Amino acid sequence: MADPKAYRKPLPRIDEETRGYWEALQRRELYFQRCRDCSTKRFYPRAVCPVCLSSATEWVRSSGRGTVYSFTVTHQNQAPGFREEVPYVLAYVELEEGPRLMTNVVGCAPDAVRIGMPVEVVFDDVTPEVTLAKFRPRVG
Repeated sequence: MADPKAYRKPLPRIDEETRGYWEALQRRELYFQRCRDCSTKRFYPRAVCPVCLSSATEWVRSSGRGTVYSFTVTHQNQAPGFREEVPYVLAYVELEEGPRLMTNVVGCAPDAVRIGMPVEVVFDDVTPEVTLAKFRPRVG
């Protein structure tokens, strides 16, 4: 686990809409939401379905597998916590179940990342309260 005093990046604001997501990450599980009325799968967590405006929501466990939908390699960032990690990959990963989430691709050189690359979730404990979902190349 990372030293909580050493983590210098902004932390998420955990509220009632997102709590289920963050609690699942601490358990090493990745969840997204699905509307109970129209079955729309969505990420980021929110109280109301963006398609039918229903508040009937359920949490669905993801396989944690997906593909890189889009990405960029960041070579310059002077913000504390980020500048020490350049270059890094910021990506949209499309989960096997459909939702896309913004994340980092880790575990490989930035120039090895490709659109369509198969990836799998890894969990990064950045503080005792916050675990982040990141993705690494999937083998096999």
